[in-house]
Amino acid sequence: MNFKLCTAIALGTLAGVPALNAQTTMESSYAEWPSYKGDDLELVVDKTGTHFTLWSPKADAAEVLLFNSDRNTPATDTLAMKRSENGTWRVSVPEQLYGKFYTFVVTADGKRLAETPGIWAKAVGTNGQRAAIIDFATTNPEGWEADRGPVVENITDAIIYEMHHRDMSMHPSSGIVHKGKFLALTEPGTKTPAGASTGIDHLKELGITHVHILPSYDYNSVDEANLPSNQYNWGYDPYNYNAPEGSYSTDPANPATRVREMKEMVKALHDAGIGVVMDVVYNHTANNDDSNFSLTAPGYFYRHREDGSYSDASGCGNETASERQQMRDFIVNSVKYWADEYHIDGFRFDLMAIHDIETMNEVAAELKKINPSIFVYGEGWTAGASPLPSEQQALKVNVDKMKGIAVFSDDIRDAVKGHYSDARDRGFATGKPGNEETVKIGIVASTAHPQVDYSKGNNAKAPYAGAPTEIINYVSCHDDLTLTDKLAASMPGSTEAERQRAARLAQTIVFTSQGTPFMFAGEEVFRDKKGVHNSYKSPDSINAIDWNLKTANAGQFDYYRNLIRLRKEHPAFRMTTAEDIARNIVFDKVTADNVVSYSIKNNANGDAWKEIKLVFNGGTEPYTASIPRGEWTVIARDGQIDPDGGLGTIKGGKTVVVPCSALILAKDK
Repeated sequence: MNFKLCTAIALGTLAGVPALNAQTTMESSYAEWPSYKGDDLELVVDKTGTHFTLWSPKADAAEVLLFNSDRNTPATDTLAMKRSENGTWRVSVPEQLYGKFYTFVVTADGKRLAETPGIWAKAVGTNGQRAAIIDFATTNPEGWEADRGPVVENITDAIIYEMHHRDMSMHPSSGIVHKGKFLALTEPGTKTPAGASTGIDHLKELGITHVHILPSYDYNSVDEANLPSNQYNWGYDPYNYNAPEGSYSTDPANPATRVREMKEMVKALHDAGIGVVMDVVYNHTANNDDSNFSLTAPGYFYRHREDGSYSDASGCGNETASERQQMRDFIVNSVKYWADEYHIDGFRFDLMAIHDIETMNEVAAELKKINPSIFVYGEGWTAGASPLPSEQQALKVNVDKMKGIAVFSDDIRDAVKGHYSDARDRGFATGKPGNEETVKIGIVASTAHPQVDYSKGNNAKAPYAGAPTEIINYVSCHDDLTLTDKLAASMPGSTEAERQRAARLAQTIVFTSQGTPFMFAGEEVFRDKKGVHNSYKSPDSINAIDWNLKTANAGQFDYYRNLIRLRKEHPAFRMTTAEDIARNIVFDKVTADNVVSYSIKNNANGDAWKEIKLVFNGGTEPYTASIPRGEWTVIARDGQIDPDGGLGTIKGGKTVVVPCSALILAKDK
């Protein structure tokens, strides 16, 4: 998430909290609040009836309102809740209230607050304003009990493809019926007018292992009652964390429909051998005083400044307080719920450094108990200052304190393509000298290596990853310019063919580096967003992928597909320890600007190839590389790649690497 893009949120003081309270006094007070570890918060329906449980330790009173529909109708009944153990309130009825809707109303500091579906609503109606009582067993697709995602021994075996539901399917060229919906990825056989595969068949053809889908929980900015208005948003404005977004379902008013259709999407992807990563945004909420957190336990779930106003490390008006037990438990139990109920295979944490290290470690540990193949990664930074001490934050420099967690490498991102904040800034792949050492930092996944001088790094000045499994490599994502637009802005006067060469070089560096590769959807067909830097609420005309590009840029797609196959077939690119990287990767001494040359030796990580030679020339002049003697198969050269039969052989000696290209050679013995 780009913090500059957050929807406007009114700043204010915390509901029910005096504005003049000192921060330390408030923190001490919250630490004394009891926490509740039970798994029955919000709602349980069993043979004895329907049971509501709400955690709100400082409430004066709490009640449940029952409704026959999801909106615009009066309550049919009001149930007074009774104070119970560890800050909870409870009420039960002997009937199973399937088909009903409900909200909670809390009275705090003598003020009756607005209705809320609660923070644990798992099914909701239109716009998430009322929670729903449904039988989740009826939402499971056929074969759901046996559904499993791909087995992943190490995160470095994953190839992650970041997509938005609408981007993938809205363009008329997609051939997809359920445009912009969960069901779009359940449709086999979809094609462009020219006959190129789209949708789930395209993903299978490309060869990625996991789709990272932008927020799919119920978010705030799209009016589900007015979907023909064609609203668009990335979804980084959470409303109900534990229910699917209604605008991606075929019937937002039917709570079971959105649940069932999201599960159908997950199962279709799993059946295709593709895992599903969920983008989660626990670091802030769409609203402040009116959020479900504030309407449940005013003040508790957020950090704040000394004057009582919301602290704002998210850049979106507030930040949550993961270090408080009930908030930590909420985050941990929420991801466990998605992993268990929806079979989610991984989680990407937005602005992860707003969360504390202890919480993130608990997240990873608990998820691994559910599925050993689950992985977790996130943005190792904040969007502003936080009162949480830096040594406790899940920052990228603290990643080695987090077991089973990976962070995005802004080192390789900015070094390869140019700085993200300056559209015209060039990087290694586009001819700007001075980025060579930072590219090497990316190649070794920010681990310690005897031939890498971190003092010359552009961002990190010291190795911070203890293993390559802690690093996600990328050159672009949903934030900021697409790689296509970045190249157009930073290479004025260039041809499209020249820009495509630069893109191939950039992605070759990413996909052959140690760590886990991550790519933005559609860049394999050279998609753009018409130069729009921040498209979080731009229309589909900006965000939708034009799948006609797959035919127009068939060579680009084939290059990406073969690059992915190269990585999947050769474990030398997927080492799992810093020691292996330091032992098996040997950099060549290079004096030329914009050139990095190195070898991966010793049948690294059990690879069939004894040695792999890689030379990256991001400069404007040819580079003459010295290749050791022996018979080498040319895997990639001059913007072409063939991971199987190769592009021919060479005997070693002097070899010219043309500008803006990668040379990859392999030797069996």
